[in-house]
Amino acid sequence: MTTEAQKTELLEDFQEYLRQDEVGIFEVDKQPDLSTLLGELSSLKTEVKAESRQFKNTLDTLSSTLDMVKDNNKVLSTELARSAEQQAQQQDEMMRTMLLEMVDIYDRLSTGVGGLQNYQPVTTLFKHSRKKDVRIIERFTEGQQMTIRRFEQILQGHQVRAIECVGKMLDPVTMSAVETGEDEKHINGIVLEELRKGFLYKEQVLRLAEVKVNKTKAG
Repeated sequence: MTTEAQKTELLEDFQEYLRQDEVGIFEVDKQPDLSTLLGELSSLKTEVKAESRQFKNTLDTLSSTLDMVKDNNKVLSTELARSAEQQAQQQDEMMRTMLLEMVDIYDRLSTGVGGLQNYQPVTTLFKHSRKKDVRIIERFTEGQQMTIRRFEQILQGHQVRAIECVGKMLDPVTMSAVETGEDEKHINGIVLEELRKGFLYKEQVLRLAEVKVNKTKAG
């Protein structure tokens, strides 16, 4: 037979079971239904698509901007290169003009020194001042020669050098034949004399040399 204690225990166990089942039913009722879940998933998918489109638009805008910057940089680089080239050409032209003026002064000094070196003092007139005049002329000649040497150093420092002519064949690129002479000891076309010195600037002609060229009757 079942005792009262056993009955009481069975009744308590059944009541406990009933309480657990109610909690389970309550928890099941609290869970969202399938329709709500699908709606939330659809809404989330829509948001993800919108964000993806916005992100893609942002990437497209950045890509277009980057392409535009690249194109602008190319144009700017081209303009800078052209401007630098033009500036270099202008500077070179200015330098050539200045060097030509220096060469002209150099010619005048050289001609003057040549005249002083060929000076022959008068022997009959002004005998009392002859020695003094000769000393003055010699000192002046020395001063002019120093100036010429200084000019030559400056020209060399700017990559200017004289064209070697005498004893060489006429080069129409660097020389201009302004006179002819006859010398049977040399073949035709040989430069006999340099009438005006020519110069090269950076291995390009700054000024043509004016020369006398050999031209014999036999030639």
